[in-house]
Amino acid sequence: MRRCRDSRREVNFHPSYNSNPLVNAMTVGIAAQDRIFLSAAAGVGNPVVYVGSKTGRDGIHGATMSSAEFDEHALKKRPTVQVGDPFTEKLLIEACLELMETDAIVAIQDMGAAGLTSSAVEMAGKGRVGIELDLDQVPQRETGMTAYEMMLSESQERMLMVLKPERTDVARAIFEKWELDFSIIGMLTDTGRITIRHKGQIEADIPLAPLADEAPLYHRPLVSGKPPARLGGVRDPEGVEHALLHLLACPDLASRAWIWNQYDSGVGGQTKRRPGTADAAVIRIEGTSKGLAMTTDCTPRYCQADAKAGGAQAVVEAWRNITATGAQPLAVTDNLNFGNPEVPEIMGQFADAVAGIKEACTALDFPVVSGNVSLYNQTTHPSGLRVPILPTPAIGAIGVIADIDQSVGYAMPDEAELVLVGESRGDLGQSLWLREICEREDGAPPVIDLVAERRNGDFVRERILSGEISACHDVSDGGLLIALAEMVMASGVGCVVEHPPSAMAPHAFYFGEDQAAYIVAVPDAVAFIARAEAAHVPVRRLGRSGGTHLTLAEGISLSADRLREVNAAFFPNLMEQ
Repeated sequence: MRRCRDSRREVNFHPSYNSNPLVNAMTVGIAAQDRIFLSAAAGVGNPVVYVGSKTGRDGIHGATMSSAEFDEHALKKRPTVQVGDPFTEKLLIEACLELMETDAIVAIQDMGAAGLTSSAVEMAGKGRVGIELDLDQVPQRETGMTAYEMMLSESQERMLMVLKPERTDVARAIFEKWELDFSIIGMLTDTGRITIRHKGQIEADIPLAPLADEAPLYHRPLVSGKPPARLGGVRDPEGVEHALLHLLACPDLASRAWIWNQYDSGVGGQTKRRPGTADAAVIRIEGTSKGLAMTTDCTPRYCQADAKAGGAQAVVEAWRNITATGAQPLAVTDNLNFGNPEVPEIMGQFADAVAGIKEACTALDFPVVSGNVSLYNQTTHPSGLRVPILPTPAIGAIGVIADIDQSVGYAMPDEAELVLVGESRGDLGQSLWLREICEREDGAPPVIDLVAERRNGDFVRERILSGEISACHDVSDGGLLIALAEMVMASGVGCVVEHPPSAMAPHAFYFGEDQAAYIVAVPDAVAFIARAEAAHVPVRRLGRSGGTHLTLAEGISLSADRLREVNAAFFPNLMEQ
């Protein structure tokens, strides 16, 4: 199982993840521009302060383990996983926010991967200063901890700060009020070195520059994969109705309601677009009319076939999902999950995916502002067979809409006309239809046309903000008919769909995973199509909404209740096993 967002696409299944399950999480926050606190340490002589929970032995080697290939021996050495305490985390957040209202903080950083080592080195390195640590002062919840263990522990709910000396008592009072540990564990120096003392002994005294700024650059051998040939015509072995029901029930497209119902998506009362109702989550910025739209996207099977195209596709789908709500896409974070980079073919996947991400972000003015890399996601089985995960360059994205009430979801409205924005290619290469119905995983992934993505998306967003579009859903996994079914299931309102183009086989039209495509609901298809043609945007009338059934020209008619029943069964059945 891979990732979870508010929509069905972000939990995926594939055997390659069985021993390397991926969980990529994106957190979004807001801050006043003049109240942003940085992590660059400053001020020789200023105290270095540890706050939060006590340090234990949990998570030692967590960072190195996450970048190591799993085999029999590595699995035996797997460290104790950090056990988070959400209540303590909340206390720590509140205490830090309260301290930030004072003028005490010079620099602040959390203790994440590699714990105290990375936070101390990074803070001092960014500030071009030295740092001395006395580990005897580190709050500990276990006895007999060595300097090595304390420096590498990844115990949760801990922060490292540099404070103004005259304000340490103010800071201490705040953290004691919140019943959190507060300890001065060192000071900044002008040496450019990190010095670590423990029990009267110097355990380390080394220059920071090689750790912070002069890390070695790897030039690993790489082999780029040859993009597969595009598929020709593929015969439909089952028929459209059977394929639709089969796809709605398959793990990749089944309802994720079992997951999102595990938590309250409306906490705080600012959620505008809830799970299962829109292509991106939309949250109001409290006290304003503005909204933030958030999404995560990746299609690993595309990346496996053509890593560059797959990397670009992850970006454009995130861009479409933000756009489909009416929000303006702002920026992305990339989460690059791959196998062993010492294998030239895996390194080639990595390099090609990054190149695809770069091209798409450049074309869409969609900058990468943060990210992380997880490599060596590969398992060596006792048989000696090495199994890497599918290349998974997951993209998290955020956008903004000035008036959140102008945002739209994809629930089918009643008595609207439906229009397809974008070109119908009917390309079935690497599609879920090909995999699930034909039991094939071949061909090239769908064509990525960055010019068309920008043109079509900008047009759709403009029409949403004008009030002309009342519902919008991008075409992605499963193709056009799956998108229509999701719109019907979201509202219970049905639709009647016109004949596919005469030159295209129905199954290709319905299940081809065409990119740069949206289904929109409008009051007047003729007027909308005229505007699209004037903007050189390809469009096609699809039909009209109404009733309670999804009805196709081929004589197929399925009720919204029937679609929901099929779509909802997978996860409850899986969890009951």
